[in-house]
Amino acid sequence: MRNVPFVGDEKESLQASLDRHRDVVLWKLDGLDDERVRRVMTPSGTTLLGLTKHLAAMEYSWFCETFGRETEPLPLDDDDPEKDLRIEADETTAGIIAFYERARAAADQVIDELDLDTTGTSWSGRTVSLRWVLIHMIEETARHAGHLDVLRELIDGATGDHVRD
Repeated sequence: MRNVPFVGDEKESLQASLDRHRDVVLWKLDGLDDERVRRVMTPSGTTLLGLTKHLAAMEYSWFCETFGRETEPLPLDDDDPEKDLRIEADETTAGIIAFYERARAAADQVIDELDLDTTGTSWSGRTVSLRWVLIHMIEETARHAGHLDVLRELIDGATGDHVRD
């Protein structure tokens, strides 16, 4: 688990914060079988795996598409706003985790290559900086890591935000 440095520079600190929450996302899936990561736990249909798929799509969208980088096909559809949260019958746990890891790696490449003040165009047409995208994705990932924590507790009682040594 990567900790935010107490005296790191801004970019290093923002990326470390994002990485900490990203690690929690994967940790919440660890040790669960396919049935449990797909188990619907709320009236809205939220699942551990669905949230992971959503976060992968958001990493690709915010970091790559915003800054003109290529992505793989994303499960985003204006006519079906829940598509990126829904796990289809042919999607596997390993496949969704790999999708998340590829999205994370692609996002990290953008973070490594660009300055915090570099701007891009978001899906909404707004001009945003890499700094803003990093802050937004820290918020997004932390928010959903909290959801994942509650779902995981409901599934098997496991709680916490990081692996304890």
